[in-house]
Amino acid sequence: MTDRFATGMQVRRNILGDAHVNRAETEKTDFDTPFQDLITEGAWGTVWASDGISDRERSMLTLALLAALGNFEEIPMHIRATARTGASKQDVLEAFQHVAIYAGVPRANHALKLAKQTFAEMDADAALPEQETQP
Repeated sequence: MTDRFATGMQVRRNILGDAHVNRAETEKTDFDTPFQDLITEGAWGTVWASDGISDRERSMLTLALLAALGNFEEIPMHIRATARTGASKQDVLEAFQHVAIYAGVPRANHALKLAKQTFAEMDADAALPEQETQP
């Protein structure tokens, strides 16, 4: 394991949460392990690990780029990550407004729809009472 991989795994856990990363790790196969390693080292161990901008700013950029390029399947994961990056709902709205002007209203509209759904799920999850542990 390289230092960049170890750093990437720690950053990935900090941003996406242990539950998400553990689930992704259990779903890995021999076929996609090299790809997952590449993402962990490159995206998480290099780009997200950089201290050049804040996690909040990086979160906003990532959401805007995902929306602008039509990579909608990644948006809910990165909306959930805003709970850890510090990007607010208003930050997300601002990012998607930029997408609307510079990359197109339909993409921004779809991204906003996904964000609304995901924020509603997050709010609902937060409103659930802690489950009591039964002996």
